[in-house]
Amino acid sequence: MIPELKKSTEAKMQKSVEAFKSDLAKVRTGRAHTGILDHVMVDYYGAQTPLNQVAKVTLLDARTIGVAPFEKKMGQTVEKAIREANLGLNPAAAGDTIRVPMPALTEERRKELTKVVHKEAETARVAVRNVRRDAIHALKEALKDKEISENDERKAHDEVQKATDRHIAEIDKLLAQKEAELMAV
Repeated sequence: MIPELKKSTEAKMQKSVEAFKSDLAKVRTGRAHTGILDHVMVDYYGAQTPLNQVAKVTLLDARTIGVAPFEKKMGQTVEKAIREANLGLNPAAAGDTIRVPMPALTEERRKELTKVVHKEAETARVAVRNVRRDAIHALKEALKDKEISENDERKAHDEVQKATDRHIAEIDKLLAQKEAELMAV
């Protein structure tokens, strides 16, 4: 019972960290990053389709993303989808490619984004702590039902706490990296 509980707890905590990583990828910095366009949906013959399925997304340089639609007639639709995605981006068609320049961030906007990133980090920490709480509750129930001994419960409790500390430290490390990236001019 304890090994399965530890394995599922570890997996859930890791999912929380992965979700935090994907949330960080959505936060725009001054540098271009193709992950910013991951959530853009394009109207492809009446169906909402992810951008990366109708176009090739590449980095042209440090501040510009290039989007090359697979079908030439999709250019305006892709450009419109990027503009309407509320990412603060202004795409411009250049031949068959759509150039998406990344505007420079102001100091005020950088501080705002730092606050957003801190909020996301706290949400991720809370998610990890909730997983810990559930695991400890399951351990106490097992102890009460006499399925495990007190020593096993205490050992498993310590291991769950160590996993929690490890995942929260990883979240803090990711937060520090993103913060440094945001504040770099």
